[in-house]
Amino acid sequence: MSADHSGTGTDEGRPLAWLPIRPEEIEGLPDGLEYAYWNGEPDFPTDPARCVFYCVPYLKGTTVSLRPLPLMPKVKVVQALTAGVDDLLPALSLLPPGARLCSARGLHDASTAELALALVLASLRDVPGFVRAQDAQEWRQGFRPALADSSVLIVGYGSIGSAVEDRLVPFECARVVRVARSSRMTARGPVHSVADLPALLPDADVVILVTPLTEETRGMVDAEFLARMKDGALLVNVARGGIVDTKALLRELENGRLRAALDVTDPEPLPPGHPLWSAPGTLITPHVGGPSSAFAPRAKALLRDQLARFVRDEPLRNVVTSEA
Repeated sequence: MSADHSGTGTDEGRPLAWLPIRPEEIEGLPDGLEYAYWNGEPDFPTDPARCVFYCVPYLKGTTVSLRPLPLMPKVKVVQALTAGVDDLLPALSLLPPGARLCSARGLHDASTAELALALVLASLRDVPGFVRAQDAQEWRQGFRPALADSSVLIVGYGSIGSAVEDRLVPFECARVVRVARSSRMTARGPVHSVADLPALLPDADVVILVTPLTEETRGMVDAEFLARMKDGALLVNVARGGIVDTKALLRELENGRLRAALDVTDPEPLPPGHPLWSAPGTLITPHVGGPSSAFAPRAKALLRDQLARFVRDEPLRNVVTSEA
């Protein structure tokens, strides 16, 4: 079978892949599939019952992403374009037996790590304050904390956590401490288990959250976690908003003991009037860790590789779970 990149093939017997990037924009797609473009539009490009490989539209919301799934009885792979798939896990019951859900682990490493570093530097050096001073045409000098000589704690040392450390290396941090679900050794040094967090938090000047949202991590950053952080420490969240107890964080921000830089919040989107918007020492970005110019080339490479593996019946990357 040959590839039909237009998505207009008429052979109803051919296996079909739905992609949220136009197939003609992805060089090297494997033969053996028909390709159709769907990025959340109201109308479906083909009969969804023929789809065997469904790549979920990016940044379109769960309602849009899940809409075709009940109409896809033959789907074998649901490919996310996000590193976390917590929003898709409830849809597992919609999948036929044997279907696999795959994450995009690695796709957002560079972009998210860049934003994490940007948030750390902007918060420590008070870039938001300088912007407000510029708006007011005021020259406000003064000393601010530096990343140099600071102790940084990375909570969630997977591929993004490792990419964050890559970018911290030139900044002369006093130390970078790594935490994951279980302890292990890496070329850079030890990775501590989550159980070690109570002893590690008091020494950290900056705590960066990059852990996935699971039942174990939901609400992990609670009042007790925050109380163990040192006075003046910075909490950076580029993971998921649900990892942090928002009310507990607000108490620490409003009394000025901690600072925060948040790319994700709970609730999200953060509604107008929410107290996080005006909390002292808080920098908020609207969940933009992934969407950057780094997204498209990496998303295309991921799809090209996964589809080739699928056609050759080779093991897929980043399989989160399958419906047996």
